[in-house]
Amino acid sequence: MKTLPIFLYLCIRILKLNIMNKVSDNPFKTEKQSRIVHSHTALMTVTALFVTLYLVSNVMAVKVISIFGLFYFDAGTITFPFAYMLGDVLTEIWGFRIAKRVIWMTFFCNILMVICTQIGVWLPSPDYLGETANAYNHIFTYVPRIVVGSLVGFLLGELSNAWLMEKIKEKTKGKKLWVRTIGSSAVAYWFDSLPFVLIAFLGVVSTHDLLLMIAFQYGAKLAIEAFFGTPMAYAAVHAIRRFVDKKG
Repeated sequence: MKTLPIFLYLCIRILKLNIMNKVSDNPFKTEKQSRIVHSHTALMTVTALFVTLYLVSNVMAVKVISIFGLFYFDAGTITFPFAYMLGDVLTEIWGFRIAKRVIWMTFFCNILMVICTQIGVWLPSPDYLGETANAYNHIFTYVPRIVVGSLVGFLLGELSNAWLMEKIKEKTKGKKLWVRTIGSSAVAYWFDSLPFVLIAFLGVVSTHDLLLMIAFQYGAKLAIEAFFGTPMAYAAVHAIRRFVDKKG
């Protein structure tokens, strides 16, 4: 799970090289300008990873995982908390206003992905690639209720998570990051899991199974956030702040 901070660092370094090449010849470049360039580079990197993880989680959600035949959850449950972790990083470093913009951008990126992949489903394919086309159609033929549930859950969950992160930060005076990441997620995951499961599966599965799905999704996401996402948030925040404060 340490690969994400390393990947984050590599992305920042690549973006920094591209941006700094444009300003390195400026003899009047100040330390303040350098900090702004570093901050924008880090923001672009975190935003790109945030959008990617959310879109990947939606594709992975097609795969249902069974644990000893007792618990069922979609594979996207594994990666989705890391998108929340990056949402925490966005709010922690750049504030709720910037985080809210990134969340809305991700929301519209998901709609764009649904439209584009759906066009791919509708377009014809040659007979000799029928098996490949069927596999593609199976993954990207969206059930409207699941799409709506996913979008509503994401928007409510991420916006509430970012808002709570900032409010808890004010109360704790910027200390105890773990309280903010876990505390905000503990509330936000309800706003994510409840709308998604109810919109997508109410009337389709029994009430018992519906409650199990909500409880297990919530518990699994929160556990991943607490044991993996929060340590990674600490590492990412520390790395980004060092990068932004770095001279040159």
